[in-house]
Amino acid sequence: MTISRTDIEKVAVLARIQVDDEQVSALEKDLGNILDLVDQLSAADTDSVEPLAHPLDAVQKLRPDEVTENDQRAAFQAIAPATENGLYLVPRVIE
Repeated sequence: MTISRTDIEKVAVLARIQVDDEQVSALEKDLGNILDLVDQLSAADTDSVEPLAHPLDAVQKLRPDEVTENDQRAAFQAIAPATENGLYLVPRVIE
């Protein structure tokens, strides 16, 4: 796949960046190389490869799901400006 000079100029306008003529030539070559590499990677046979969740087969250490703090809802609601039925009341911001 190739990328043209006009494609680079269009992308530069969309990205709102200024690209000189010298830079366009260099970008055309560099982006062409990147697209060639992507084409090579796309050609690789991956039918027998199973997708990975993590490349290093890392396993997360799990801990028991236990409550480690006391319930302080009553203390927090006691200092709240307004509560009702265990809920915090806040002023309406949208009418």
